[in-house]
Amino acid sequence: MTKFKQGAWELAKFIIITLLIVVPVRAYIAQPFIVSGVSMVPTFEDGQYLIVDELSYHLREPRRGEVVVFRYPLDEKKFFIKRLIGLPGETLLIKSDGVYLNTNQGESKLSEPYAPNFSTAPTTITLGDKEYFVMGDNRPQSLDSRAWGPVSKKLLTGRVLLRLFPLDEIDLLPGATELSINQ
Repeated sequence: MTKFKQGAWELAKFIIITLLIVVPVRAYIAQPFIVSGVSMVPTFEDGQYLIVDELSYHLREPRRGEVVVFRYPLDEKKFFIKRLIGLPGETLLIKSDGVYLNTNQGESKLSEPYAPNFSTAPTTITLGDKEYFVMGDNRPQSLDSRAWGPVSKKLLTGRVLLRLFPLDEIDLLPGATELSINQ
């Protein structure tokens, strides 16, 4: 075999092996996402580079407080990033001072330390099966479920797993928090 053919064969093997590893990872396990806009400030800034975990929601249900990437319900070609606030079957009361869950014991306010500049028009929403309510952390600047309604589970791409850029802010599960409910 000539040097050229041997080099070409080595390059072809490298490309095949790379495709066998990269394509399944990219298609089924994780994908990159670049933050665009200010709806998640102060948690995420415009231009930050994230890795989205696409596998977890095949193994477990999404959890309140997770930062999720999903297909925009009104144009499924677009991807949005927001925080998961309401879970299937819940009734949420959104008031000017915060988000409340309507439970058997009455109204319980969610503790949301990441959303310091909360303001919104009052609204009540009851979620159906496989529906989630999402909101940006920068509530006055966020286009979210308050405007276009719940997000179907089938539109959820995954949760934010890793912040890779900027380098001085590399973080595993950035922005993830367990939301406590104040009785």
